[in-house]
Amino acid sequence: MANGGPVKHGYPHLETVRAAVTALYKRLSYDTVQTFASSVAPVDVAFCDTDDLHLGTQRIARELVRHYRLPDARMIVGFREMEHAAHIELAAGPEYFVELNDRFRTHRRDIGAALAHEIMHVYLHRLDLSFPGTRDNEILTDTATTYLGAGWLLLDAFREDAVSSQKLGYLTPEEFGYVLAKRALVFGEDPSVWFTSPQAYEAYGKGLSLARSDEQQPPLRAAGWAGRRRYARDRRHAQGQVQVQEHVGAAAPGTPYDFSPDVQGPLRVSFPCPTCHQRIRVPVRGRVRARCALCRTVLECDT
Repeated sequence: MANGGPVKHGYPHLETVRAAVTALYKRLSYDTVQTFASSVAPVDVAFCDTDDLHLGTQRIARELVRHYRLPDARMIVGFREMEHAAHIELAAGPEYFVELNDRFRTHRRDIGAALAHEIMHVYLHRLDLSFPGTRDNEILTDTATTYLGAGWLLLDAFREDAVSSQKLGYLTPEEFGYVLAKRALVFGEDPSVWFTSPQAYEAYGKGLSLARSDEQQPPLRAAGWAGRRRYARDRRHAQGQVQVQEHVGAAAPGTPYDFSPDVQGPLRVSFPCPTCHQRIRVPVRGRVRARCALCRTVLECDT
């Protein structure tokens, strides 16, 4: 939890975020991801001024347990002074003890955001899905929270002005915006209507631009003119290497695609699915329609 200190911006964890989206689809399956088509509704995690602190917190925890489909999990929530926003003990269950930072006693609007992240730890623990290392595992947790419909709360908890700042979670605001946008493009959802933080709107807009650019990279037919020219140049180079029986190397640095020969057919190109980032490999033969086996996205390609 950044509280009053500098907030990191940009996309320093982008590759880990993309790997987390792929891991979710692999572990949950397309059908299970589709069951999270509806995000947590603001009314279900709102904290009214008249709510009792502990009763209101327990109500929000129960709503998030319901959203994550953990019917046999019970959250016991308390407050204490600590450096981080929250902490949860990942025991065998069904009871889990969650501790929230004492500052949430007076910053109650963000209790839902803190609980969304901590209860996702339980969900991933039960799935036996984790990344090695604390940092990457927390990025996985933030990504899963956001992609499965509760992470808009974490982005909305981001507030920054000339004299103070607050951010929950390990992702940057723009990375939260990116994952929210990836989810929005899949489910046709507009989470920006729920934001109360002006900074959340800006971060979501930046993330949305990057998410849309994923859908405009060659060899996808939606790629722009510059990308198509670069792809055609790299393709000619790869085809020339095949003709003289040289090793086909990777494409130029920074390009999302790679070429490789196929002993039973033409040159092939591999590239990440713009939805789930699983790599797809198709023949280089002009217009091709490909379907991602992981997330079932149908892709129009010009290889």
